[in-house]
Amino acid sequence: MNEELRNHIINLLNKGVRLDGRKPLEYRKPVDIKYDFSKSAEGSARVQIGETVVIAGVKLATQEPYPDSPEEGCLMVNAELLPISNPEFETGPPGIDAIEISRVVDRGIRESKAIDMKKLCVEKGEKVWSVMIDICPLNDAGNLFDISALSALAALKNTKFPKTDKEGTIDYKNKTDKSLSLDKQTVSVTVCKIGDHLIVDPITEEEKVIDARMTIATDQNQNLCAMQKGGDSPLTEEEISKMVDIGVKKCDELRKAL
Repeated sequence: MNEELRNHIINLLNKGVRLDGRKPLEYRKPVDIKYDFSKSAEGSARVQIGETVVIAGVKLATQEPYPDSPEEGCLMVNAELLPISNPEFETGPPGIDAIEISRVVDRGIRESKAIDMKKLCVEKGEKVWSVMIDICPLNDAGNLFDISALSALAALKNTKFPKTDKEGTIDYKNKTDKSLSLDKQTVSVTVCKIGDHLIVDPITEEEKVIDARMTIATDQNQNLCAMQKGGDSPLTEEEISKMVDIGVKKCDELRKAL
């Protein structure tokens, strides 16, 4: 850890400002969402927060359901961190960072029951729709957790089912007017602790000196759906409570961009 950078950031936070001039609980601007970014996906979105840009795409396919859920569709989230977005990323199998982002986004969608998985059942025990979400940063300038969750939700909102013939063969070149049914609009906010201070939407330099972080996922009714703790330092009960309160409020702020 760069102690000189850390001390500089803490000194600024003591004065109520950050490296880029923002307040501790202020998101970068713009928070911009562009839908239907990819014509080859069933749903897609390009999301930008500050200089961080992420695209997400949704592909739909049919498969046999899992034995323990014969009436439910399937969900899979994959994040790919490529060197084009950050020189510290490497090509090859998903690393720890990519796996954690995938799991955090997946958990927020799954635990909030944003998608009614039973509506994806075509024939009980035989055929269901699977929903596959691919997340790919174009430029990583910090806070991939929140922007990945937001881009996944935006892509789901944009999703249309492809046409199928009488035999069930999918025509991916043509879409129907049927949208993917979303019961919840689940977004995530990551609250970070640096020294005695709590911040949101960290830039790359701030991420290097974070003591601990908590990602909070809520739906549009402010119901707490999922949480993920990261960082090496422990958190007190009081700190966790403050982080949750901040996360709930900031989730509503991010959700307005949709």
